[in-house]
Amino acid sequence: MPIHNSDIADIFSQIADFLEILGDNPFRIRAYRNASRTVGSFSKNISDMIANNEDLTQFPGIGKDLAGKIREIVETGTLDFMERLRKKLPSELIKLMNIAGLGPKKVAKLYKELGITNIEQLKKAIDSQKIFELEGFGEKTAQNIIEEINRLEQKESERFMISAAQQYAQSIVEYLKKAEGINDVSIAGSLRRRRDTIRDIDILVTCENSAKVMEHFVKYDEIQKVLSKGKTKSTVLLRSNLQVDVRAVPQESFGSALQYFTGSKEHSIELRKIAIKKKYKLNEYGVFSGDKQIAGKKEEDVYKSLGLPYIEPELRENRGEIEAALNGKLPNLITFGDIKGDLHMHSNYTDGHASIAQMAQVAKKKGYSYIAITDHSQHITVAGGLKPHDLKKQISEINKTSVKGITILKGSEIDILEDGSLDLPDEILKQLDVRICSVHYKFNLSKEKQTQRIIKAMDNPYFNILAHPTGRLINKREPYDIDIEKIMQAAKEKNCILELNSFPDRLDINDIFCKMAKDIGVKIAINTDAHRPGDLDFMHFGIGQARRGWLEPKDVINTLPLAQLKKILKR
Repeated sequence: MPIHNSDIADIFSQIADFLEILGDNPFRIRAYRNASRTVGSFSKNISDMIANNEDLTQFPGIGKDLAGKIREIVETGTLDFMERLRKKLPSELIKLMNIAGLGPKKVAKLYKELGITNIEQLKKAIDSQKIFELEGFGEKTAQNIIEEINRLEQKESERFMISAAQQYAQSIVEYLKKAEGINDVSIAGSLRRRRDTIRDIDILVTCENSAKVMEHFVKYDEIQKVLSKGKTKSTVLLRSNLQVDVRAVPQESFGSALQYFTGSKEHSIELRKIAIKKKYKLNEYGVFSGDKQIAGKKEEDVYKSLGLPYIEPELRENRGEIEAALNGKLPNLITFGDIKGDLHMHSNYTDGHASIAQMAQVAKKKGYSYIAITDHSQHITVAGGLKPHDLKKQISEINKTSVKGITILKGSEIDILEDGSLDLPDEILKQLDVRICSVHYKFNLSKEKQTQRIIKAMDNPYFNILAHPTGRLINKREPYDIDIEKIMQAAKEKNCILELNSFPDRLDINDIFCKMAKDIGVKIAINTDAHRPGDLDFMHFGIGQARRGWLEPKDVINTLPLAQLKKILKR
């Protein structure tokens, strides 16, 4: 990974903290703090300076020893001296440094006078009021420490679903566009790569006056706390506890910065290796041949300068995309415009919130040519699942419902029972156009039994699509234990289809399994599982997941015209 000035500054700052906790020479501590500030304020990239064999001792406070350490950091990504210092302290003690308000002096006091080496011990010392025995630790300080611990613990465990993160990000983007002198505003990071969960949001801007833009940003209404504010970068915590970083970058570097801050780290490492082989320098400021910038304004030009076609953000996970690009084998990724219909949605016959006609009318506005109404079968009593005679009534209504320009297919979401049988008799299953089959209970079966349950269900000739195949609910429920590869192999043999459920708390199957299905040769249906008209918008989340899984239109059945789709559904 490219080493930046800020990386080196952080390491020197950590060394100063470690030395202070250990009670080292104050002058030595100060030397590292000064070096951290010096390196952090460099306008030139230190990695480039070292590559050009420039003398770092020309800068104030950087002697031969520190210059040598900087070279070691750039060449190895770490510093042996720092690692040796780290080993002298309890590993958990270092985490105390992440608590705002606890500098190295206070951490040293906690460690030396109360023997506190971790966060749990710190909490107990506050609860017992033992911490008040120390100079500088009053009730207000203790309360601030507890609040910061709670925030850190929540932040470490909390990842936001993409649907929530996208809403937060889009609102901030619209707000930033109102700033004086703003030019470009672009979301970067894992949200741009369309990961199913997001830890924080990265936004890049170009502008006439970055200080004014940062001043505008930190006045955003949803901010709970401003964690840092600078002329070119500010970090805030929203009231939802979602962290947002906004960076202002030069116009001539916007493309390279967008590539770098989109990531992933692993993808960027591979790009840097290619640049080095070409004797170029690649960083967030651009692609350089010597001191001359040869690319950077546009992201596409960054890839072109490295001899690569443009690689879509969703693919940038170092999972073979660079090799595919070099060999001219990048996938033609699916887009929303390829989707011709949605094959999994519910109506007010069960737990949906709109009529069949209303769902069809909204789908038509999206440009679809067909939909399938797939209300729950009888086993799901909590959702008002339909018994055979109720489903027959619905089939009759669908036959009578006409919405010009769209075909309404007759379907059902049928429970896969514990023994692998389906929840409806074949007599009614054969009257349907689409059969979505799901596991909704008995999640705790052994891996072997759960796998066999699903494979047995596929033996039924009316089985079409395995809905939300792993049963996960993001941040709520882990996937049930199955041999997904074995299930995919069975699906291929039996001409069954796997669903990519676009509902944001499912996004099931995940991107890794999408790629596995593609490699095995199993077709996918991207559906929304919509329960109300607005849920049809979730298709975009499924498309993002599909793109991360390398899916092309040919891999997805609901990109087909209706006549071809019907042939596939007949097995």
